Amino acid sequence: MKKKITRKQLLKEPDEFITFSGKMIQLGMQYKTQLTYAVGIIVALMLVVSGYRFFAIRSENKAHALLDRAVNQYQTALNGEDSKKAYQTASEDFQLILNKYGSKQSGKLARVIFANICFDAGEYKKAIELYRQSLDDFKNDAFMNNLIHSDLGYAHEQLNEARLAVSYFEKIAESQEPILRDEALFNLGMLYEKLGDQQKSSDAFKRIISDHPDSMYIEIVKERSAG
Repeated sequence: MKKKITRKQLLKEPDEFITFSGKMIQLGMQYKTQLTYAVGIIVALMLVVSGYRFFAIRSENKAHALLDRAVNQYQTALNGEDSKKAYQTASEDFQLILNKYGSKQSGKLARVIFANICFDAGEYKKAIELYRQSLDDFKNDAFMNNLIHSDLGYAHEQLNEARLAVSYFEKIAESQEPILRDEALFNLGMLYEKLGDQQKSSDAFKRIISDHPDSMYIEIVKERSAG
């Protein structure tokens, strides 16, 4: 039979909670300095993150404001001059944005806009350089990817680099994103015809008829196919 513990014996036994609490207090006192440092580090990290966000937002706002001003100045210049002179007027402003804020969202958008300005001014090699950089900027955006691939296709076509142009339009034609696919197929049909590959040209036009019956190119393609 289990022996009953008397009240006197219980009073002599150390209270487990008090003993545990005492040990924790002693431990806390022993490592007080280390705990203070740890808390200080956590607070410092929070301040760094908060500061980074503040400066990141401020930089983005500055980039956006500069881009808005550069676009407005380009449009104003374009109204009174030709695209070549307007490009020369805008170049310095856009280059400033790309140099200081090229990694920001507004900076990435500025790169595409400036590439389009270069294209319109006949600066196709400069446009191609900027478009290629923009592919990295928007590599996870299927919509923008198709737009940039299309721009690259047109730029190489202007330089009479038909096969390079084909390579970019092919990427759009095989993309899961439908934007500009019918236009890419139409350009492929024309380019393959120019390169003397009638079968691939015909296949591209047929895909417009079968896959894009509402395309703005449908009537042209049907006439060509009928002829």
